[in-house]
Amino acid sequence: MSLLEGLRFTRGDSPLHRLDPRVKFLLTLVLFTMAILFMDLLPLMVIFVVQIPLIMVGRIQREWLKSLKGGLFLATIIFASNLVSYYFFQGRSLTTANVETALALTVRFLVLITSFSLFFLTTSPDKLGLALEKARIPYEFNFAFITAIRFVPVLADEAQSIIDAQRSRGLELDKGNFLMRIRKYIPILLPLIINSIRRSLELAEAMESRAFGATADRTNLYELTMGDRDRLVLIISLLLLFVAFYVRFFLPPLPPLLPHAIIV
Repeated sequence: MSLLEGLRFTRGDSPLHRLDPRVKFLLTLVLFTMAILFMDLLPLMVIFVVQIPLIMVGRIQREWLKSLKGGLFLATIIFASNLVSYYFFQGRSLTTANVETALALTVRFLVLITSFSLFFLTTSPDKLGLALEKARIPYEFNFAFITAIRFVPVLADEAQSIIDAQRSRGLELDKGNFLMRIRKYIPILLPLIINSIRRSLELAEAMESRAFGATADRTNLYELTMGDRDRLVLIISLLLLFVAFYVRFFLPPLPPLLPHAIIV
């Protein structure tokens, strides 16, 4: 459940927290696009290293490390599954180029986790809702999206509480083969689903009691305004995107980091 820590807003007063959510969303999209553009290990490692100072500026190192820790299992699966597929679909042989490609895909996954953590850890749902309203997104979709973001950490905490309660009753989740472990998660998923349905019904009743959707004209207590710092980050983000496109499509391919050799 620690992977979901990257979606939990952390209150703070860092420069990254004070940044306009629209600019942060554009920066996240730029980092996401750069990670998708490249398949080589070197540029993906550079993108990953570039994100670390942003983590430091936002003072969210602990939460970011928790999300990385939760994503290590999936990263291991990505790396191993790529190696296995290369081995069986390329004449039962494995080269250093295959290992580098598998590492590149793994680093890409970590880059994506970091980019979304940068946005969600430093952007409150209220400001995100204001940004979506400024983007002319219908309020019904806006409300559904913000509510989902708010409830993801709640569901993660509730799932962890159910796991602890079931373990106190003697449920051993770490023993047995893969199918047995999946079967053991049924006593955890059932109460989690039931509680989620119950919470959604309570939310629907609360919305109905407050006349949700009775008027189309909505007002907000706060308004989003872009300052000089927001404009500077906006320009830097667009420049990074331009440089990434130029390197990807107009420069020769980057040389591999590992020398070519047959491993198996």
